[in-house]
Amino acid sequence: METLLVHPDNEKQLEALKAFMIEQNINFESQTEKLPKHVYQSIERGLKQANKGETISFDEFKLKHFKA
Repeated sequence: METLLVHPDNEKQLEALKAFMIEQNINFESQTEKLPKHVYQSIERGLKQANKGETISFDEFKLKHFKA
């Protein structure tokens, strides 16, 4: 069966969707964040490094992480 990810724009839409799914006996899970906290922390750390000029070229990245 197919899985749907729904992104309501406001609380009213969210509550209407929940009520509909409950009424129709549709199983659902609520998530408040789209990504785990550690992912947001890693992104923030990377942005700070980039702003300080702590970057490497893609070729350097490939050599470091894809050694043949």
